[in-house]
Amino acid sequence: MRETRASKVHLGNFADDGFLVLPGFLPGALVDRLVPEVDDWVETGRRRRSIDACVRTGAPPPRTVELELEAHGELAVHPPLMDLLSSPELLGGSFVFHHLHSDRRPAGGPGKSWHHDYEQRPQRDRRSPMVHALHYIGGLQPELGGLAVLPGSHREVAEKDARSHLGTSVLPGEVVIDNLPPGSTVVLHSALFHTRRAAVLPPDRAARRYLIDGSYCRTGTLWPPVKPYWRQVLAVARARGLDAGRPELFSERHFSEYRAGASGTSEHRTGEHRTGEHRTGEHRTSARRQAERRGA
Repeated sequence: MRETRASKVHLGNFADDGFLVLPGFLPGALVDRLVPEVDDWVETGRRRRSIDACVRTGAPPPRTVELELEAHGELAVHPPLMDLLSSPELLGGSFVFHHLHSDRRPAGGPGKSWHHDYEQRPQRDRRSPMVHALHYIGGLQPELGGLAVLPGSHREVAEKDARSHLGTSVLPGEVVIDNLPPGSTVVLHSALFHTRRAAVLPPDRAARRYLIDGSYCRTGTLWPPVKPYWRQVLAVARARGLDAGRPELFSERHFSEYRAGASGTSEHRTGEHRTGEHRTGEHRTSARRQAERRGA
């Protein structure tokens, strides 16, 4: 298992800190296959259509979802990641895939306000853990926009945007993660407050910030889906046999029904504004704009 021995040293801190940093966690051969898939996902407009299907009333579901991409599907069930998530300090032996997003941000991209991504409606407790695996397949450098986390904040019961009024400002006790090699992964308890700082690289530079984030939840409660076509995503995974050896990983029975306009998600909000109610054209435009800026 790549980096597992080193990562296990820090698993005991996860309950207190709410995050793990795994430099070079993904094998180079997988990273080399993921990069062109992300490029194609963005450049062909498939990422845009997947977002439209969530924020535009009456928009059809996308023809293709991320798990149909060969390497993306493999990433979602990467054996070292599955072993790590199975640790009792994280999700334990039984957990379900929740969602996966794939994005490439240009140089000079904006920041994203302090927020968390724990899916619960309403926010009421933290008894069942949910985890996000943030895969920085191109690595992280300060000039591309670092990730800052607030250790211990996952133990709070708070709305996702409870700190959004602080923007991306520096907070006491924060930890900045902005220097990682390609193929690195940051694992967060989904309720951990975090922010993406604005990139300082000029927009005319060619550097790009790649992020694929996957989310997983402990079974035993019904989790709210974040995409109206969530059943399509799970069906694709089962059809590809990605659930081999883990029959619950893509099972529909661990989800409640999708509720349009319920809580915002990491894909469709920035933490700066609520995007739950899209009854007006202004709100729909806001949701669309926020979707374009998503990602940690």
